[in-house]
Amino acid sequence: MRSRPRVWFAFPAVVILWILPASLASLAQTRQGPPVLTGQAAFADYTQEKPGTRRKITVADLPQPYATEAVEAGPHMVPRPQNAWPQAPAGFKVDLYADGLDNPRLIRTAPNGDVFLGESRMGQVKVFRGIDKNGRAETTGVFLSHLKQPFGIAFYPAGPNPQWIYIAITDSGVHIPYINWDFKARSAPQIVVPDISGD
Repeated sequence: MRSRPRVWFAFPAVVILWILPASLASLAQTRQGPPVLTGQAAFADYTQEKPGTRRKITVADLPQPYATEAVEAGPHMVPRPQNAWPQAPAGFKVDLYADGLDNPRLIRTAPNGDVFLGESRMGQVKVFRGIDKNGRAETTGVFLSHLKQPFGIAFYPAGPNPQWIYIAITDSGVHIPYINWDFKARSAPQIVVPDISGD
C-alpha cells in the first residue's frame, strides 16, 4: 500500500522538472529577442525602422567632428505618403486618434485616461476623452486657452488623484486646480514660476 502513493507523488514531480527547463529556455529566447544591430548597420532611416529592432550606437560609431558640412535644415510639414503608416508588433494595430493639430508639443495622460496636449502655436491645452469604434477620440475640448506657447504639462501630486495641473509656458510656469474628469480649467492659471529664462 505504501509503494503506490510514492509512485503517484513522484510522477508529477518528474513531469514538472522536465517541463520547467524547457519553459525557462523558451523564456530566455523570448527575452533575448532579435540580434542587436551595431556599427554602421545600426544607422538607418525611417524605411528600415520596425518594431523589435534593436540598435547599439557607440561614440566610436559616430562621424568625426567636422566630417560633414554644417547645414541648417528646419522642419516643415509635408503630406503623409500614401499607405505610409506606423508598424506595430504582432497583435497590435495603430489607429488615428486625433489630427488637424497646430504645433503640438507634448502629450500627457491624466490618471483617469484623458489625454492632454499642449498646442503651442494656438496657445492652448486640449483634452481628448474616450475612444470611438474607429479608434478616434470620442470627445475633444479646450481645457485652457490664452496661454503663451504652452509646451509642458504635469499632474501633481503623482498618483491616482492629482490636485493640480502644472503647465510650462514660454517664459513662466503656471498651475490650475484639477480633479479627475475636469474637462475645463476650474479657474484662471496662477503663476508659480515667474521667470523661465531663455538664455
